Amino acid sequence: MKLITDPNTLAGLSHDEAEWAPAGTPYAAFRPQSTEDVQEAVRYCAAHNIPIVPRGAGTGLSGGANAVDGCLVLDLSRMNEVLEIDRENLLAVVRPGVVNDDLKKAVAAQGLWYPPDPASSPWSTIGGNVATNAGGLCCLKYGVTRDYVLGLEAVMGGPVEYGTAVRLGRRTNKGVAGYDLTSLLVGSEGTLGVVTEVTVRLRPAPRPSGTVVGAFSSLVAAGQAVALTTARGLQPAALELIDRACLQAVEDWKHLGIEPDTEAMLLARAETSDDADGLVTAFTDAGAVWTERSTDSTEAEALFAARRLTYPALERLGPLLTEDVCVPRSAVPAMLARIEQIGARHDVRIATIAHAGDGNLHPLLITPPGDDNARIAAQAAFEDIIDQALALGGTVTGEHGVGLLKRDGMIRELGPAAHAVHQAVKHTLDPLDIFNPGKA
Repeated sequence: MKLITDPNTLAGLSHDEAEWAPAGTPYAAFRPQSTEDVQEAVRYCAAHNIPIVPRGAGTGLSGGANAVDGCLVLDLSRMNEVLEIDRENLLAVVRPGVVNDDLKKAVAAQGLWYPPDPASSPWSTIGGNVATNAGGLCCLKYGVTRDYVLGLEAVMGGPVEYGTAVRLGRRTNKGVAGYDLTSLLVGSEGTLGVVTEVTVRLRPAPRPSGTVVGAFSSLVAAGQAVALTTARGLQPAALELIDRACLQAVEDWKHLGIEPDTEAMLLARAETSDDADGLVTAFTDAGAVWTERSTDSTEAEALFAARRLTYPALERLGPLLTEDVCVPRSAVPAMLARIEQIGARHDVRIATIAHAGDGNLHPLLITPPGDDNARIAAQAAFEDIIDQALALGGTVTGEHGVGLLKRDGMIRELGPAAHAVHQAVKHTLDPLDIFNPGKA
């Protein structure tokens, strides 16, 4: 193995984008280019009791790829081949370092579509998406990463010798032989093994969609429109919420011509005329200041580009603590109201974006650089938001993963019995506790 030991390089590989999550100092890093390379690394680490922290592009927001002291960071970004595209059977086989958008482009050339589309899709990798069970803008109608993973190859240990490449899942559309170990590894954040190959389900190219935009005088009114959309059985492909602070940050940075003169905006993709009409009516009935329906693809892409730019635009304003709670869709208005109350109570500036159609909210807590008191207040607000999401029947993370930031919240959500089951699975599949220790 050709190990990387340069301190500057290791510093860049030792953490993801969750700047508030702690990161240790790695012993070294390694950039494998094949399954065999990963096997060699895992065997070596198991023999010498060295922790292994896998990482892809490092775009995560929970600290899931953060190094622990003395670990070997496995940078999988060079395992980036699309090995197969099977148009007849609607599947593709890829290495974990393939960038999400690169896979989309490769299959689009054959009239196919890979739907999972996290906002980080231009940079995040399929391996990272699998690790966190990433969602995205269109998961409202088309599902999350787990819904598209048919099979995996992973280098594992525990019941098998450490360094063994294990194939899980299938290539068929149906199959119930044995436990669903593929789904177990999806979302496991590298704590059960190192994924080295992924077989994904594809769909035919998406049909053209129209865009419906609604502007609202309050965040809660926008949430009520989301709840009304769900109650009426509408099925938009995407339904995104952007508050005034987010819109203003994007406009100040990129000057896209957005006019953020309202407190919240809903942005929807509708694939049928009935859904588009229904969205306009639902937004209006919920009290929208104005609604607009468009079939102009250029205009639509500009609006969705603004949505994707919100996180980097807000990063420019100061250190961000990013939430990722998910609540039942009917509880979105109540959760939005509680987020506003929490921000006021702790005197913390909170900007909110959301995959509102499926209840996945991303309050972004912004603090002035170097202000320790503001950081403490933001951390208290962060925990309050988690508690309120759980009180409404929600979960501590919808798509970013547990990593380091949500460990305590996850334990509160699971309860002692379910947490014990999780620990038993981890101990059985990784008795040496070398795969991403200390994470979820």
